[in-house]
Order: sequence, then C-alpha cells, then structure tokens
Amino acid sequence: MPPMAFTGVVTKVGFMNKTATVTVSRWIMHPRTGKRIERSKKYLTHDERNELRHGDTVLIRNCPPISARKRFKLEQIIKRPDEERDEAHARMAAAASKINAQGAGATPSVPPTTTAA
Repeated sequence: MPPMAFTGVVTKVGFMNKTATVTVSRWIMHPRTGKRIERSKKYLTHDERNELRHGDTVLIRNCPPISARKRFKLEQIIKRPDEERDEAHARMAAAASKINAQGAGATPSVPPTTTAA
C-alpha cells in the first residue's frame, strides 16, 4: 500500500483504549450540476498515549494493520480547539486588565451642566 497521510478531525475518542475515530473530509464536483459536494470517511486511528480530544485537527498516516479495522497511526496534532480558546481568554483578560489599569489612574471628566434661565 502506498504511503498515505490525511488531515482530519477527531470525532470520537475515549470509548476504546488507544483508539480514536478521525473523520477525513474531501470536496468533489458533481458530474452533472458542477456543484461542490463534501464527502467524508471515518478511520480508526491508533493513539499510543491517549492524548487526543474531541475536535482536534490531526494528521494521520497509514501503517501495517494494528487490529481488524485499525490501519492508521497518529502522526501529529495540528490544532486543538481547547488551547485556542484558552489563549483567546488569556489575551482578552490581559487586554481588560490593561484597560482597567489605565482607567484607574485617570479622573473621569464630567461635562458641566447648564441650566436654562
């Protein structure tokens, strides 16, 4: 079998030890209408350290059969949504504390009120 590497999203993890289900999607053109159609296939992937989480984007590569249906190994974790969310929260918290620190030293300016006579 020639070497194959696919990029996909982890859709199921934690039900089997050292195994995750990775969904690989691709786009094809419909022969008659010419519209793009998304096709996907699920692969059982060997995760030696049980480090994958649901929603991770990963690179998987084919290998000799590990079990009856498992023929791919985890090559690399490309993106983790949890880490991106934590980084975004940290950036927002830093920006908020910076704004609060700048606002604490300045006195608010109140426009004078005018009264009609």
